[in-house]
Amino acid sequence: MKILVLNCGSSSLKYQLIDMEDESVLAKGLCERIGIPGSRLTHRPAGKDTYEVEVEMKDHRVAVELVMKALLDPVHGVIHSEDEVGAIGHRVLHGGKDITQSCVVDANVKWVIRECFDLGPLHNPANLIGIEACEAAMPGKVNVAVFDTSFGMGMKPEAYRYAIPDEYYEKYGVRRYGFHGTSHDFVSHEALKYLDLDPEKGKVIVCHLGNGASISASVGGVCVDTSMGLTPLEGLIMGTRSGDVDPAVVQYITNKEGITVDDTLNILNKKSGMAALSGVSSDFRDIEKAYKEGNEHAILAMHAYIHRLVKYIGAYNTILKGTDAIVFTAGVGENGPMVRRMVCEYLEFLGVKIDEEKNLATFGKQAVLSTPDSTIKVAVIPTNEELAIARDTLRFVQQ
Repeated sequence: MKILVLNCGSSSLKYQLIDMEDESVLAKGLCERIGIPGSRLTHRPAGKDTYEVEVEMKDHRVAVELVMKALLDPVHGVIHSEDEVGAIGHRVLHGGKDITQSCVVDANVKWVIRECFDLGPLHNPANLIGIEACEAAMPGKVNVAVFDTSFGMGMKPEAYRYAIPDEYYEKYGVRRYGFHGTSHDFVSHEALKYLDLDPEKGKVIVCHLGNGASISASVGGVCVDTSMGLTPLEGLIMGTRSGDVDPAVVQYITNKEGITVDDTLNILNKKSGMAALSGVSSDFRDIEKAYKEGNEHAILAMHAYIHRLVKYIGAYNTILKGTDAIVFTAGVGENGPMVRRMVCEYLEFLGVKIDEEKNLATFGKQAVLSTPDSTIKVAVIPTNEELAIARDTLRFVQQ
């Protein structure tokens, strides 16, 4: 069976068509600038030349139609009939506290996605648009929603509840949800297999480090704790997000600057993090270059980033009562030997040892970095959220 996986942003649509017989990617691509002049489709079929075309896409329904046209194209396509697409899997950011796992889309699921617009204002509306675009373009196909918050629903109340009046949890679902959940779920389970850990008791800390960054602790692939909260703003220092701050910072900046709370949150989300601390960029490649050149702001940013990350690792190691493996994933985690080395140097007191030659040689590929005598296994495992979504989608189709 072939599964089409969609990840819709406000003005973009990423897609992959995956053959679930061998989990190979038949084609992938991107529709960008949807609803904006200069719309473009980039289609990359396996074994064929990349196909690019500028074409007006007034909305996501048009984008979905163009994706199907590209997949069916006699020259650039990879399937002969729409019937070959067995189902469609959608990445959805937020399911609130009512949806705890992936599910087939129906009217109630769409209602929940809509109710969570306030919790995921940039993502949930676009996710719903993508679902409804597929329903219109390919009526009768099974659509499955795979929620970024599902992994965090494995946490116990002591991990996900905030110490605020109970009414805010009951009325508005104010709790820690966690994000990058599809990635954490995929990588934690891959770690159990790749590192030959107990599938039910293996204790894994996953560091998902990209422009957005989060960390999770799991046992047997079930989430015990994770760093992001009600929104993706909580937790680690990120590219442009502040991560953890005293909540009073919001009030203080708002009052001092004479701006709104929304303005202040916009600063914490889009104008903070590594970009603000370094004064260089939110891109780690730029920051690392400036760090090596002796830029004091870049040095501060990198040290603060590592400090926050190892603080979480230490806390999760305690919560798990010992850790079997620490795994790095996502853009920085998979391609940042310097960050990985700096983190592991902090953890030497726990008996963590890595092979620096392996570390320096590992970019975007699966590898064990720890030495045989390391007390905790350290590895790089590339994330694959699209495959995780496809697997979940197939599970529902086969029921």
